[in-house]
Amino acid sequence: MKKVIAVFCSIAFFTSCQQKNEKTETVSVMDTVTKTSNFQMYEMSEMAALMEQMYAYNTQLKERIINNEQLGDYPVAFDKLHTAILTDASDRDVFFTQQAFKFITAQKAIYADTLQAKDNFNKMVQQCLECHSKKCGGPIPRIKRLLIP
Repeated sequence: MKKVIAVFCSIAFFTSCQQKNEKTETVSVMDTVTKTSNFQMYEMSEMAALMEQMYAYNTQLKERIINNEQLGDYPVAFDKLHTAILTDASDRDVFFTQQAFKFITAQKAIYADTLQAKDNFNKMVQQCLECHSKKCGGPIPRIKRLLIP
C-alpha cells in the first residue's frame, strides 16, 4: 500500500513540475482600459462651478443664520450668474434670465434685513428650487437640504 501511494505521489509530482511551452502575455488593467476606452475627464462649465460655489457658501450661511452669527456681506461673485458660461448655451433663455434676477434679489434680501434672515434665506432656497424644477433638476434633493426648518 505504501508503494502505491509513493508511486502515485511521484507521478503527481513529476506531472505538476513539467514546464509548459505556452507563451503567456501579461496585460495590466491600465493597458486594457487605455486600449478599450477613450476616457475623458469631466470639466465643469463656468456656471456649474459657480453653482457649486454658491451651494458651499449658502451651506455656511445657513449655519451662521442658525447660530445667530454675523452674516457678512453679499458675495458679489454671485452676480456672475448673469454672465457665466453655461454647459448648454441654449439654456440661457428668458426664463433663466428672469430666475437669475429673482435669485440675486432673494440672496441680497438676506443681508438687507438680518432680522428676517431665516425667512429670506428660505425664500432664496425656494427660488433655486423654482428654477431647477424647470431646468436641470438633478441638484433638487441637495438644494432642499439648505432649507432651515
